[in-house]
Formats: sequence, structure tokens, C-alpha cells
Amino acid sequence: MFYTSFGSWKLQPFNLERVEILRGPSAVLYGGSSQGGIVNAISKMPPAEPIRYLETGVNNFGNGYLAFDFGGPVATATEPGKLFYRVVGQIQNGGTQVDFTPDNNYFIAPSFTWKPDADTSFTVLASAAKNETRGQNFLPYVGTVVNAPWGRIPTSLFASDPSVDTFQREQEMIGYRFERNLSDGVTLRQNARFAHVDVTLSTLYGLGYATTAAAANLLRGNFLTHAVANQANLDNQIEYRFGTGPLQHTALFGVDLKHYKIDDYQGFGGATSLNLLNPVYAPTARFDGAPYQNATLTQKQVGVYAQDQIKLDRLTLVLSGRNDWADTDNDNHIGASLGRNDSAFSGRAGLIYNFDVGLAPYVSYATSFNPIIGTNFTLNQLNLPETAKQAEVGVKYQPLGFDGHFGIALFDLKRENVLTTNPSNALQSVQTGEVTSRGIELEAVANVMPGLKVIASHTVYDIFVSKDLNAALIGKVPTNTPSQLTSGWADYTIQSGPLTGFGFGGGIRYVGKSYTDNINTLEVPAYVLGDAALHYEWQGWRYALNISNITDKTFVGGCSSASARFYGDRRRVTASVSYKW
Repeated sequence: MFYTSFGSWKLQPFNLERVEILRGPSAVLYGGSSQGGIVNAISKMPPAEPIRYLETGVNNFGNGYLAFDFGGPVATATEPGKLFYRVVGQIQNGGTQVDFTPDNNYFIAPSFTWKPDADTSFTVLASAAKNETRGQNFLPYVGTVVNAPWGRIPTSLFASDPSVDTFQREQEMIGYRFERNLSDGVTLRQNARFAHVDVTLSTLYGLGYATTAAAANLLRGNFLTHAVANQANLDNQIEYRFGTGPLQHTALFGVDLKHYKIDDYQGFGGATSLNLLNPVYAPTARFDGAPYQNATLTQKQVGVYAQDQIKLDRLTLVLSGRNDWADTDNDNHIGASLGRNDSAFSGRAGLIYNFDVGLAPYVSYATSFNPIIGTNFTLNQLNLPETAKQAEVGVKYQPLGFDGHFGIALFDLKRENVLTTNPSNALQSVQTGEVTSRGIELEAVANVMPGLKVIASHTVYDIFVSKDLNAALIGKVPTNTPSQLTSGWADYTIQSGPLTGFGFGGGIRYVGKSYTDNINTLEVPAYVLGDAALHYEWQGWRYALNISNITDKTFVGGCSSASARFYGDRRRVTASVSYKW
């Protein structure tokens, strides 16, 4: 799901079967995407066995929800066992930790699968969603990260005005997945999707203190944006499995098409102030002046790719290549229109060996190409494509007879033309020359014993600007980029006795320090959060109590500029009950 400006999509967690994290450049098979990695969200599919599931819950902010998941085979008199369906949905409504800020979310996602024979599958997936909330508080450094003369800004403070502030998103998607085995060695696939999103944001966002921090008057700008975007994707591929002597091949050939269009309107107007110690809200009109951005941006991309996975006993070599052609146009309604054509090749090579004892060392090298839609406001030109190259070595270990796996990876990733926050306007982006990211990742996933599950990860980065026209930025850390991430979680469910089905879990999350300005003078300190859970399952019922940020720690979770800081989530306690039959 590609997006730019404010025309963003919302993935619905309740509609996901699982989430896969593909780390590093993956453009060879997936086209334009973040060079740091891809989050691959797998939607729930129509099941072969009936499923009937209801869940409801509420948290300590009064935000409640009702979710449902129904599916299974469709009984037909003429062709039994060939048609399957699923309907997933959720209604969510209520408040958040910030005054006047609801978090309302409504969605429904029907799907069906037709399997006329053992070699053919055709699945149609659709969804419609609506989200209603308000804008995030843009808060200053003094009063959030560090104390102001009067202390800290309350996390519950609403820094905009209820009369004008709104965020609404409506989105619809429809697509299909088709797969046909032409023979024992050849499979044809075609995946398609059309998506539409309509986002409106009206807010008074913080510009820093009007005079001094001691006066506690937050200067605010009246901002309005309306983004309507359409995206169409069509991926065609053929998988061919064959042998050449001792070598076994899994070859993949494909053509990937993408069409993206967004009508992007953004305006910014007169400033007002709000006293953070004694906020008084006054009726405010939505911005209606001349916009600084009013354009229709279109991007068309064609990618042709090929891959061969070659196996020789326990040794596997993967070779991939792709070429993309992208046309980007900016039909500017208030200024000069712009356009550019780009083409590039990206490739990947990987080698892994699987030892008998479960040890698997590997090495890989990948490049990628990602055409960025949008305008670089400081240069009044279309964004340049982002490119990257990464080398990685590591070891994966799955001990024999043990239900779990471990991994260690060393990587060196260089990204060019990286989007970063405009230091003079937190709502705009500029491109830097090159950012280098080097680090080590450790991970463990294990079912240690019946009922006990443990996951843990630890990542340490050395991230810095390695090339830039501004020499003062070279060697500096990009904004809002933590230097270290560590997390762990353990969960145990009692397997026998009178407490069978009762379980509990706990974990921690550590996020290292980061910076809020590109010259690294304003530091955001590291923080540690704890989470916990209690749950009980009995005869199809499941009762749960989930607690995030159990100590109710106040922390700044994100900073994109000196006047744009955002508090993280305070303690959230969610009680839920579900029934499956």
C-alpha cells in the first residue's frame, strides 16, 4: 500500500491472519518500497472449516469495541466443497488519553474463495472502513522532553481546538488472488487490487512558544488538508520448478504494474495561541485561504522481474533481478507543473547453507529502487527516486528436537535521497544525500515447554548521514531514529489441574535515545516500558486483561522537529471477552 502526503491507508489488525517483517531491500520482488524493509500484512482468508467468533472489550479510556469473524464453506447442491466465504468486521468507539480526542473505527471485510478443482483457486477480497479522530498534539521540546519553568505539559491536554479539529478517513479496497497449477512444475498467479482513500484533516498545530516557555503560550497555525487517492496494482507471475543434473531450481518470472493518483490540497493560515496552563477554547473557522499545495500527482510504474532459487543438497543460492520504469507527473493547479521519467535495475544475491545440526549461516547483497512521489518544497522539484544497497551476513539456528529458533545478523545499508522532515516545517519533507545504517540484530523465538512461549529481540544501530550538501549534517543521526531497540515477552498457560487454561504474560520494551533536530543538539532520552497480560480459556470462551505501559510512564514517543513532539501511550488496560464456536 503506497501512499504520500496525508492520503494514508489504515490496516485493520483484527482482519490480519499474520504479519511478516521482511528486513532490508525487497524491491526485486515487491517493487517500490522502503529500503529498510517491508511490513507484509496477510489478510484473513476464507477457511475450509467453519469459524464463528465474537469479541468485545473496553479500555480504561472508555474506548470499547465489538468484533466478529464468520466464515467457512458454502453449502451448494451442485458443487459442494468448492465455495468458501468469510466476513470480518469491527465497531470501535470512545475516547483516548487526550481530551476531546476520540478513536472511532468501523470496518467490514467480506471475501470468498472458489476452488473448482484441486489445481485452481480464485479469491476475491474487499473491505470498507471509516476512521474518526483528531490530530496529534504538536508540542514543544521544553515542557515535554525537559521541564519548563512551570513543569511538563499534561498528556491529556488537547492543544488544538475542538471547534475546528477533525481527522476523517474513508477507504475502500477490492482485489483478487488467482492461482492455477498448469502442471506439476508450473504455477501461474495473478494478484490485483484497486484501493480508494479520502482523508480530511483540519487542525491547529503547534509552532512552538509564542514568546518564552515561561509564558506557556503555544503558537498554533490553522492547517487544512484534503487528500483523495486511488491505487491500482496488478502482479502477474509464473513459477517454474525443474532440475538440471544435481541442481533443483525454483524460477520466478513476473510483470508488476502500478498506477497511483492523488488529488492533494494543503493550506496553512493565521496563527492563534493557547495557554497551556489555562487552556481556553474558542470557536475557530476552518482554514479557507489560498493553499500552498493544490495538485494532482500521478505515478505509473512497470516492473519486470526474474528470480532463480537453486538448491544443491543443503546449499541454496538465490539470484534475483528487476528493472522498473516509472513516470511521475505533478499537475499543479496553482503553479508550474512538473514531470520526470526514471528507470533503474535492482538485484539480489543470497547464499545459505543448512547444516545437519540446525545451523544455517548465510550472506546476501541487495539493491533497490523506489520512486518517491511528491514535491521537495525547498527546491520546488519532484522528489528523486530513493535507491539503496545492503550487505548482510548472519546465522540462523534451529536446534534439533527444540521448538524454536535463534538468529544473529550484521548489516550495512546505504540509502540515497532519503526523505526526512523539513527542519523549517514539520509537515513537509526534504531529501538528504545518503544515510548509512550499520548494526547487529539478535532474535529468539521459542516454545520452551508446553504452555510457555518466549520471544526476544535486540538491535543496535549506528545510523548517520554519510553524504549531504550541508557539510554540518555529515556524521549526524537522522531525526526520530533510536539507536537501540530491545524487547522481550514471555507467556505461560497452565496445562493441567484445576487452573487449566489460565495464563499470564509479561514483557519489556526498550527504545534508545534519539534526536529531534538534524544537527543533534536536542536529545530525546531512552525509555523502558513494561507490559503484562492475564487470560483464561474455558469451553470456547476467552477472558483477557491486557496492560501496556504498566507503570504509567510519561514519555515522548516521537519527535520530528523542535516544535513537533508527541507523547507516547500512557497506561492502557483493556478487558476483553470472546467466544468461538
